[in-house]
Amino acid sequence: MMIGYSLSFGPDIGHVIGSWDWFGLRGVDLTPNPDYAPTIPHQLFMLYQMMFAVITPALITGAFAERFKFKTFLLFILLWSTLVYDPIAHWAWGVNGWIRNMGALDFAGGLVVHVSSGVSALVAAILVGKRRGHPVELMPPHNMTMTLLGAALLWFGWFGFNAGSALGSSALAVSAFAATHIAAAVGALSWTFAEWFHRGKPTVLGAASGAVAGLVAITPASGFVGPTSALVIGAAAGMLCYVAVGMKMKWGYDDSLDAVGIHGVGGSFGALVTGVFASMMINSAGADGVIFGSWSLLGAQAIALGASMTYSFAVTWILLKGLDKFVGLRVTPQEEMEGLDLSQHGEAGYTF
Repeated sequence: MMIGYSLSFGPDIGHVIGSWDWFGLRGVDLTPNPDYAPTIPHQLFMLYQMMFAVITPALITGAFAERFKFKTFLLFILLWSTLVYDPIAHWAWGVNGWIRNMGALDFAGGLVVHVSSGVSALVAAILVGKRRGHPVELMPPHNMTMTLLGAALLWFGWFGFNAGSALGSSALAVSAFAATHIAAAVGALSWTFAEWFHRGKPTVLGAASGAVAGLVAITPASGFVGPTSALVIGAAAGMLCYVAVGMKMKWGYDDSLDAVGIHGVGGSFGALVTGVFASMMINSAGADGVIFGSWSLLGAQAIALGASMTYSFAVTWILLKGLDKFVGLRVTPQEEMEGLDLSQHGEAGYTF
């Protein structure tokens, strides 16, 4: 409300950031804005974008769960949202943002949400370090019922995330809705079969993870591709993210909720293949990708992806190094053993 919306969507400064014109939502009223929300109140568009801004730093949290000081967490979220999320959102979605001007496409946040959070999650996991006992001690999900409920809520909510980015009940919204659902379903299947083939048993955790991988990968492309392309993207994402999650043991970082393997890798894959599968027959405001005869979009997608990854990595590294120096990143060993529910908040998630 105070600064994030203005920095992300306010009048452009140098193609990299919004101005302070909309500080405190000054001028963001109930009348439509011709640049962003010609058919809905400007304030409604702001609220919609607020939800994107809320979920993005929350994704990073999965990489350092059970280790981070709460006061440091609060500072990190504020600084990261302002210094990483807001600029990238302006680059990709703001009027005259340089990525938008270049012609790169991001319908619902592949670059802005998933790439930025996934890359930052990798930095956080490396700098904070592993959980005590990881990977020697077994640390499975503690409640598979809650995991499935969360996956179901994500799947349902993603229809608002992707189809809602059409900003209306329209043919484009229906197309994005269908693409989203197809990619999620086939992502769940492809992860399940990859795991079944590799480990000998399919798991419900794998199915849930595959669905999220499909959702992540289709996000940047959802408003630009048809059902068949969505099926291919979801199938590839399920298998690719399964392999990526498996690599974290080899690379030695502790990403508790697989933010890197699913959001980072899945978002990067989705951003790139938008340049392959996008079609102006689906969305005339988009562009044609490789299979429809144009290579230029793929080049723009690659440049946008590289810039978003590099910027997110560098700024997150500097932020976390600075916070570690001045306030410390990690709780004490005793607090970690006690559990952050008790040591940081004085409450328990479960009382039996």
